[in-house]
Amino acid sequence: MRHFDSPADFNDQFTDWLTIANTRVVRTTKARPVEALEADKAAMLPLPPAVLHLGWRNHIRLGRDYYVCVDTNDYSVDPSAIGARVEVSADLDTVRVRHGDRLVATHDRRWARGMTVTDPAHVTTAAALRRAYQHPAGPAPAESLMRDLAEYDTALGIDAETMRPR
Repeated sequence: MRHFDSPADFNDQFTDWLTIANTRVVRTTKARPVEALEADKAAMLPLPPAVLHLGWRNHIRLGRDYYVCVDTNDYSVDPSAIGARVEVSADLDTVRVRHGDRLVATHDRRWARGMTVTDPAHVTTAAALRRAYQHPAGPAPAESLMRDLAEYDTALGIDAETMRPR
């Protein structure tokens, strides 16, 4: 079983293997793959003019744990996006999470399996949100709920001095 540390390591090992494999005679074609390369290229269609999306993309609702999973690894996201639909995209090097037009997470992609990648700023934000939820602000002071009754008199068109309608 082969082991790859990164996409670059995979490409290096694959290139080494191709140099050996391309010189072997294939039993079914009775030729080496290198000899068929030019004929294969001539038979290929041109690439489409539109730019192709490369990588991985998904839309999910961010859960309470504020992590998204990409290829068995968990990446933290700004907890202010909890409960919202986010777009997760990954290429060979980077994992990005967007909430609308706002970038709420960016991480270097990890190629090991089962890792948890956490941004310390996300932990700090989560702690602040947790504190605010556990200790909500009390009701407004009673004096801010009091209103001068003369304002009602004015609104209803009552002369306060004579207590008669104006």
